[in-house]
This record gives sequence, C-alpha cells and structure tokens, in this order.
Amino acid sequence: MMEQTNTSPAQTGRKLPGWVIVLGIGVLFIGALLVLMLVKPPQKSLCDDAAPDFALDLFPEYRGNASGESISLADLRGKGVVLNFWASWCGPCEEEAAEMEAAWRKYRDQGIVFIGVDYLDQDPAAKRYLAKFGITYANGPDLASKISKRYIIRGVPETFFIDSQGKIIGCRKIGPLTASELDARIAEIMPK
Repeated sequence: MMEQTNTSPAQTGRKLPGWVIVLGIGVLFIGALLVLMLVKPPQKSLCDDAAPDFALDLFPEYRGNASGESISLADLRGKGVVLNFWASWCGPCEEEAAEMEAAWRKYRDQGIVFIGVDYLDQDPAAKRYLAKFGITYANGPDLASKISKRYIIRGVPETFFIDSQGKIIGCRKIGPLTASELDARIAEIMPK
C-alpha cells in the first residue's frame, strides 16, 4: 500500500497565476511608496505662496542699500524682492552674476531690492566672488543653512521673486538667469 504525502504546488509543478504575481508586485510597490512618504514627506513647492520670513546678517562690505547689519523679509514689505541663493564654488552662479548686478542697478530706484544668500561657503571665498563680479547689492552668509532650509532650495543658483505683499510670484527659478528672464520676472513683482 502506498502512503499519501502532502505536496506543495511547487512540488507538483503548479505555478501561481500571473495576476497573483502582478498583484503582489503592485502591493509591494505601493507599500514602498507609503514608507518613503512617511520617512521623507514631499517637499513644498513654495509656488505662489507666502514667502517664509528670514533674517540675514550681511557682509559688512556688501550691504547694498540696507540700513543695518542685517536684513529681514518683513522689513521689506512694500518692495519687490529678488532673493538669490548662490555660492562661490558654483560655476552656473558665475554665469548670472553680471546679469544680477546689472538688474540690481537698473531697478534699485524702482522699489526692487536684491538679496544674495551665500550658501555653504566660506567668508573669504564668498567675498572674493562678490569682488570679482563687482556685486553691490545686499549679501550675507546663510549660517547653518537656516534660510536655505526655510526655502527648501534644491541647489544653487536658485532665485525667488517676492512681491510687495511678501508673496512668492510664480515658482523658484533653478539655474542661471538671463537679462530677459530677470526683466520679465521683475516686472511681475514691481511695486505699484
């Protein structure tokens, strides 16, 4: 007499249906996405949103037309603000440096303020960069990346255009700006 043994589908040569495999992969994929969202939630875009306030201690030699040793966004209500994140080690920042300075000189008497935020840099290198490009608008170091974190920057150069009410107009511009881009974006934040 033969004894009967329990056998699994793998032992008998039966395969799982294709839809079960696809379903299993889908469940794993959705689970992984949920875990990623819980661990690292999606970043806020800051497009057409209130600009986070900040206080920036300025380099003594680079205060632009700021009246004190520091500048805050709250102090600039009523003016359009071009907020530019840059670094001396950033090649693309050099591409836009002359354009930024030229635009500052063109618009500074029309209610537009430029602020340069030096990202992850050392003071001597940053000051050499500013001198090299003849930058005269307000600039300062982002100590401990506090401002960069508030603006959730993704790299440098990165620029935000903030209207007289403190609202970011449009979205951030990632990468170097041209003169025509600066003119178009500044027209959107020009105080009335």
